[in-house]
Amino acid sequence: MKSLRKLIVLLIVAAVAIVLIIQLYFFVQIWWWVDHNPGSTSFMRQQQSALQEKNPAAKIQFKWVPYERISGNLKRAIIASEDSHFSEHEGVDWEALQKAYEKNTRKGKVVSGGSTITQQLAKNLFLSGDRSYFRKGQEFIITYMLEFLMDKERIFEIYLNVVEWGVGVFGAEAAAQHYYGVPAAGLGASQAARLAVMLPRPRFYDLNRGSTYLRARTGLILRRMGSAELP
Repeated sequence: MKSLRKLIVLLIVAAVAIVLIIQLYFFVQIWWWVDHNPGSTSFMRQQQSALQEKNPAAKIQFKWVPYERISGNLKRAIIASEDSHFSEHEGVDWEALQKAYEKNTRKGKVVSGGSTITQQLAKNLFLSGDRSYFRKGQEFIITYMLEFLMDKERIFEIYLNVVEWGVGVFGAEAAAQHYYGVPAAGLGASQAARLAVMLPRPRFYDLNRGSTYLRARTGLILRRMGSAELP
């Protein structure tokens, strides 16, 4: 019995040590990215692997561009569409989460996430799209690490460069070229609004560009862009 208790304690200690080592890895990686650009993300690797199952030569579309070479229209559109309080919150918008929970409860299914830009970046960088309490908890931890180590502009710069925008399309530059044949710096207001609306379901809208919802929501975001506060 004594040896069993000792084994249980050792297993608990080992599990805690593994969790702490994983968190330390995340922390050090984020610290490195404060002034170094990520070459890939968890989402990019997953998507490339999925594409290569059908075509071994397939590659994702991705090109890093600095913050100042991304259209202000796109920045404002994403703030207006995805996270209007981005400049104010500390990583998690608890009020938005509460509203999303209430909306999902009314609908009887998940129709709204309430995740901030920082939370979305945390998920894209390290995690997967799977839904579980464990993944969500890890997302919160990474979110606060990002907010602790980086300023808002750097968080937004990385987000704009790595977020998924279609089938194998990642980042503002690749998205602008893929959909409009222009650089990210040259996106007009309506183009930017449309790209922002695509973010929750980028692969779907890449294949369904004539969506009625996409068109209607784009008009709404266009009207909101003027009041969007950039970091």
